[in-house]
Amino acid sequence: MRTLALAAAFLITTSPLAAQDRAEQTAAAALEAAPVWDGHNDVPIQLRSRFDNRINDFDFADTLDTATEDRAAMHTDIARLRTGKVGAQWWSVYVSASLPEPEAVQATIEQIDVTKRLIARYPDTLQLALTADDVEQAMAAGRVASLLGMEGGHSIGSSLAVLRQMYDLGARYMTLTHGTTLSWADSATDAPKHGGLNAFGMDVVREMNRIGMLVDLSHVSEEAMHDAIDVAGAPVIFSHSGARAINGHLRNVPDSVLARLPQNGGIVMVVALPWFLTEDLRQHSANRASEQARLEALLPGRPDEVEAQLAVWDAENRAPVSTISDMADHIDHVREVAGIDNIGIGGDYDGMPNGPVGMEDVTGYPALFVELARRGYSQEDLEKISSRNMMRVLRAAEAYAATQRNATPIEYAVGAPRDGED
Repeated sequence: MRTLALAAAFLITTSPLAAQDRAEQTAAAALEAAPVWDGHNDVPIQLRSRFDNRINDFDFADTLDTATEDRAAMHTDIARLRTGKVGAQWWSVYVSASLPEPEAVQATIEQIDVTKRLIARYPDTLQLALTADDVEQAMAAGRVASLLGMEGGHSIGSSLAVLRQMYDLGARYMTLTHGTTLSWADSATDAPKHGGLNAFGMDVVREMNRIGMLVDLSHVSEEAMHDAIDVAGAPVIFSHSGARAINGHLRNVPDSVLARLPQNGGIVMVVALPWFLTEDLRQHSANRASEQARLEALLPGRPDEVEAQLAVWDAENRAPVSTISDMADHIDHVREVAGIDNIGIGGDYDGMPNGPVGMEDVTGYPALFVELARRGYSQEDLEKISSRNMMRVLRAAEAYAATQRNATPIEYAVGAPRDGED
């Protein structure tokens, strides 16, 4: 009888249901101790594009009613941030890289303004954070620590003076490029001009380090990633990127760069954007674009026929589905190459059509952490991924900046070419 009882107990504790229960308990405990610190959310550009930054009557408590005939509802609101166990959020003050740089500078200031006004309207649930201590205090008080990140060096108009003023306005990271190569930095998704960063671009990295602004390498070319790490005195971040070995999109981080992160101390905040996660979906998108181009070449001036035949192609070639497991595969790979201390989460919600199945909006983070726990990640591991790694990185950047208090600002003559020479 004793043998039978032990066998029954073993079966119960090793059953798939018991394993799932343990994974859920581990994930819940981790997110209770260390809520998600997400690397990238595009609510600010939604405020601009949907509401022209007029938010006095905007209800951020619940945005499920923001759907229109041609746009899905927003991915983010206070209620869903709570459900998603988000304790700190980098809000992206992105503006289009197609803007002339002076206009981009103005638009970025407008985005900083609207984001600060949104945060101020909800003092019981959101709190502006400018330092790691601010984040720690806000999370301890049960508020979502809210930090500002610029997405693209066009936001500083090729000016270190503007960079410093953006920091004073509250920006605490800058992605060096967006989708366009700049006069000083190559983008991952545009024709290169510099072989990475030119001399001025390297000075941008140095000055960001000096003042304590995080250098974000999402969107930059592989060569620019290496150049930035070569000159960086503080850890770098990838605010929303995947692993290129899992999905070959050039926005993702190659192993050559992942292997350097332990020494630099930086992190990859793994993105939830399906086309960066799921290689089959990326290939499907490329094939569809090729088919559309073929039909347009065969049927010039006949858009209705092109649309009809493309609909037939779509019916016969269903797009693959991106899943939580796909996102976890990227986290596994970053851990394998860079290590558990070099991983974070950077959803990119409200900057993409949708997340993977089960993570369509910001409520999905707990499901991801259950999947990671199911794969054997410990509670300590999960706490590092959720927010402790990001906290370490920000504190390290602040500590480096403190060592530079007596260093003079890097100067360029007004109007001088940004090629690294006065």
